Amino acid sequence: MSTPTPRNNPDGSAPRAAYPHFERITTRWKDNDVYGHVNNVEYYSYFDTVINHYLITAGGLDIHRGKLMGLCAESSCRYYDSLVFPDAIDAGLRVAHLGASSVRYEIGLFREGRKTPAAEGWFVHVFVDRVTRRPSPPGGQLREALERLVTAYGAHA
Repeated sequence: MSTPTPRNNPDGSAPRAAYPHFERITTRWKDNDVYGHVNNVEYYSYFDTVINHYLITAGGLDIHRGKLMGLCAESSCRYYDSLVFPDAIDAGLRVAHLGASSVRYEIGLFREGRKTPAAEGWFVHVFVDRVTRRPSPPGGQLREALERLVTAYGAHA
């Protein structure tokens, strides 16, 4: 059973300090919907972007020919404020749980310069062998990169 992640902001969200890694993502014109804000499905794309960019650059994950691949097992998002084009987003990333072959990431999407997130979510990857599609533990550089993101704010840290 997981313990709740600490929340320090009045809206129940976690602060910037809860995230050890950040990537800058800029919204695109196409991200806005007819209501004038970024459509909810795009937030999941931002989650995917910050996670996979980190796995490739820090963890050495070869998304085209590597032995391992990460499959999304579940994800969720809580919205606190609207993002719009042309916002710059600071996407914060941390690891709440690192298992034998799975990892639960927590992501905070902060509008540039803001202390509270516009949205927070979580995303579970199960690493599998590319050929057999059976769970396979991430090792070496990838495991080390994931371990660097485990924080006191994580649900299982």
